Amino acid sequence: MARVLIKGNEVIAEAALRADVDAFFGYPITPQNEVPEYLARELPKKGKVFLQSESELAGINMVLGASAAGARVMTSSSGPGLCLMLEAISSMALTRLPAVIIDVMRSGPGAGDLAPAQEDWKLSGNGAYKIPILLPGNVQELANMVYEAFDIADQYGTPVLVLADGMLGQMMEPVDFEKLPLRRTNLPDKPWRMASVSEKGYRTQMQLTFGKPLTEFTDRFENETMPEIKKNETRYEAFGLEDADIVVAAYGTAARMAKAAIKELHTDKKIGFIRPMTAWPFPEEPFRQIGKSCKAVICPEINTIGQMIDDVRIAVNGRMPVYHVGNTKTGPLNTENVVRALEAYLKEEVK
Repeated sequence: MARVLIKGNEVIAEAALRADVDAFFGYPITPQNEVPEYLARELPKKGKVFLQSESELAGINMVLGASAAGARVMTSSSGPGLCLMLEAISSMALTRLPAVIIDVMRSGPGAGDLAPAQEDWKLSGNGAYKIPILLPGNVQELANMVYEAFDIADQYGTPVLVLADGMLGQMMEPVDFEKLPLRRTNLPDKPWRMASVSEKGYRTQMQLTFGKPLTEFTDRFENETMPEIKKNETRYEAFGLEDADIVVAAYGTAARMAKAAIKELHTDKKIGFIRPMTAWPFPEEPFRQIGKSCKAVICPEINTIGQMIDDVRIAVNGRMPVYHVGNTKTGPLNTENVVRALEAYLKEEVK
């Protein structure tokens, strides 16, 4: 299999197989059901584990257990399921257990509906932690990021979240599996793996309680692991920033809409573009590169109110106003919405 036309959800599963995933635990939920369907068919052929759990809560705790045993493991869900996983994700982050979590986003609140969305940016839970969050912009990037997420998880001993909007999961595009990233060669020899008391060099117990060892874990994560992740894993795409009159910042499918809108716009104004490819670490550097001529940053997101926009405002640090463009009462964000918002701002700015 080299360059093929394939759906985003199926490419998630195929990339995981090529990354030598050992086990998948999860529960069906639209719009990502093709992920477990694909793996249910293919993992047993390789003598590996697929198990449909009774809930997302059960699934993520199975992921925790398999990771603690040294397995390369994953789950996939959407926003409502991710909410149920947060307690276990925080425990994995603070006990330094690697795993890959795929979130194909749909609209909320709560159980929500089936409309594609970008509403899960603010991953949060009970605990002092952050985990790497990758933001694919097309199906090829989805393949690359899922494939690489397993190595990132193992390298830093952390869960890694791949955040893909529902459009990307259901989209079909050409993917070249020969262009997957190179496997990392600097991975540790699974020091997190639980083992018997007679096997030296591995943990024989895990404990998270107030005081030690919890404070030791969190201190080490903040002062050792987080700086390394920020240094090595922060990603973005950007152009036209130094002399831009306006900058558009967007990710995922919204970034594709933004690029299309910039091309369609008939104006002599210069428009810059920033696409974060990681939600955390958030790429602050391109926002520092925005020149003094910029009057505003526009943030198209497939949601109402805006979520990424808060991180953009922090990165901009008050140098210029930041505006949200999102869903309307007639439906999710589209390219025409972005074009109209840019035109309206430029018209007002000219006044």
